[in-house]
Amino acid sequence: MSRRDVAWYAVAFALVLLVAASAPALPQDSPAKAPEKPEQAAPQKGDQPKTSETVETILRQQEELLRGQRFSYDPDGRRDPFRSLLERVPLHKGPRPKGVAGMLVSEVDLVGVVRDSSDGDVAFFMGPDNKGYFLRVGDEVYDGTLIAIDARNGTVTFRQQVDDPRLIKPYRDVVKRLVALEEESAND
Repeated sequence: MSRRDVAWYAVAFALVLLVAASAPALPQDSPAKAPEKPEQAAPQKGDQPKTSETVETILRQQEELLRGQRFSYDPDGRRDPFRSLLERVPLHKGPRPKGVAGMLVSEVDLVGVVRDSSDGDVAFFMGPDNKGYFLRVGDEVYDGTLIAIDARNGTVTFRQQVDDPRLIKPYRDVVKRLVALEEESAND
């Protein structure tokens, strides 16, 4: 045998050992339990049945899954991987309520901000129905919530709920600013 052959056998043997060491151990079917060591703490009275039920439930679910009897998907806040990224899904279903509660963030225009030392700042909005509405932090419109009013800068911030699977967060913050009369007439 040459040196090259010995090296190949050594590499093959090392790979076999590596695969054997990384393979998961299969559960044994023997009902006999290994004796407990005296240095291990004894389980509490209430812990044993709860733990064994949990283990049995997990094992039963894994067996059902391997047999093809059951499938479960836990999204845990992630988007549905089978839903199209190009599809637009309406955020709310059903008729919109009357008043400011039925208006979208994009439909209301900021007209003024009133400083109130006792109750906090109040924002004055004009809706598409040409009526004025006063909103405070925490008040809701159809697709968002007013989260901040900055009277000094003349801005308000809405947290708008969006259902866009391409976005990580299910919301976006929309800032609305007061428009000075000179700027408004220059834009027209």
